[in-house]
Amino acid sequence: MSNRLLRVNELMQREISAFLRKRYSSEAVAITITGVEVTGDLREAKIFYSVLGDETAAKKAGKWLVGRRDAIRETVAKNVILRHVPLLAFVHDNHAPRTLRIEALLSEIDRREGKPS
Repeated sequence: MSNRLLRVNELMQREISAFLRKRYSSEAVAITITGVEVTGDLREAKIFYSVLGDETAAKKAGKWLVGRRDAIRETVAKNVILRHVPLLAFVHDNHAPRTLRIEALLSEIDRREGKPS
């Protein structure tokens, strides 16, 4: 991936997170934008999000984000200088709970073997 795409991904992640935090602070408190993947032609972007809670909460948050897609895209258009504003698709990022579980299991193994963590 080129440096430009990496910078665009990071910038869009920051802008979307800031927009949700400012405009929808009470509704978006449990939603975290974990990453953005923009295609090489900058026409489409996958917005990865994680949610506190179970799958039901994740589906509800996904629907909520899709309902605000136009406002989010408008904010990206205003704050990120791009020739084309990408179409946004929201994808639930469920790697965080699995990562935490793996870390807990590894810590438990270290504790049982007497190794400091």
